[in-house]
Amino acid sequence: KPGAIQSDAERALSEVALSLIEFAPPPYDLSYLKYLHRLLFADLYDWAGELRTVDISKGNTRFCTTTRIEPEAKKIFAPLANVNWLQELEREQLVNASAEAFGDLNVIHPFREGNGRAQRVLFEHLIMNAGYEISWWAVEAEEWMQANIYAVDCEYGPLIDVFERCIGKPILPET
Repeated sequence: KPGAIQSDAERALSEVALSLIEFAPPPYDLSYLKYLHRLLFADLYDWAGELRTVDISKGNTRFCTTTRIEPEAKKIFAPLANVNWLQELEREQLVNASAEAFGDLNVIHPFREGNGRAQRVLFEHLIMNAGYEISWWAVEAEEWMQANIYAVDCEYGPLIDVFERCIGKPILPET
């Protein structure tokens, strides 16, 4: 299958790029997400890191219209900044806020491809900056997809369950 081979090649290239991305402190915003997307996909797409210019959908989900990407992203990132990029939250609040912001940002889908991978790196940085370990290995692809589909309708429960498992222990300062 040519599509499957291309998808495997894309995944392999983005995994190599992912291994080269270093943690960076806030601010975490649409510009930073674009930067991460460019790092992940520059070897694959000429338009890596650029906002999409066409409206898109997947299945029954219609993503944010292009003219609303930037204003809607600001609505998601502003509350994160207001709580010092989640650093001021207890773990349960962190889980809930992360899941909701992730679900809402996924509906924006700012890029033609690679939204999920770029978003996961962004949220790894956000959660590590808040002082917690994060690992996506605790979730299967199908569960991840379904949780994001529920979040389209602001039903965040499944995504909260995913983040509950993926956000680990507090990161202890080095002594």
